[in-house]
Amino acid sequence: MPFDKDKLKKKDEERLEEMQREIDEHEKSSDEIEDNPADAVVEDAPEEKDELEVLKEKVAEDEERYKRLQADFENFRRRTRQEKEELSSLVVQNFITELLPMVDNFERALSAEAKDVASFQQGVEMIFGQMMDVLKNRGLEPIVTHDAKFDPNFHQAVMRVENPELEDDTIAAELQKGYMVKGKVIRPAMVQVVSN
Repeated sequence: MPFDKDKLKKKDEERLEEMQREIDEHEKSSDEIEDNPADAVVEDAPEEKDELEVLKEKVAEDEERYKRLQADFENFRRRTRQEKEELSSLVVQNFITELLPMVDNFERALSAEAKDVASFQQGVEMIFGQMMDVLKNRGLEPIVTHDAKFDPNFHQAVMRVENPELEDDTIAAELQKGYMVKGKVIRPAMVQVVSN
């Protein structure tokens, strides 16, 4: 059965809200008893004792319930933390599993005799293509710099160059590729920017 993170999160949030409501009710009833003890007193002495005993029992029950709710909440936090760690570990394991065929291909390439440089280069290019496919499937995309204007959100200018053929703030050259994962920049592209 696949792990549904959103469903589990919603269920945990609902349980947390229910626990918070019960804690609030307990605190409210305890405060009412402490603030207005005279309201609990009845004129008749035997009935007064009975009601006082009932209120004491109710307070004791509420305190016990409050302690159980606190323990449940701590268990919930511990369980949530463990589930996050397990999910993170599972994501890493799956990603590494996707990379293992490339490791195998690199080992084969390194163990082969280097008689033909062209075929060796072709093999390395194939492994690189395989790796880029895995990364692309995980949401990796390169930042475009060819014929682009400088944008500090995506590019890091490391040099300014003069080029009368290009407009100001145009990228003249890419020095290091930049990448995004699902729209978020993880490494800006290092570029030369035209400044006339």
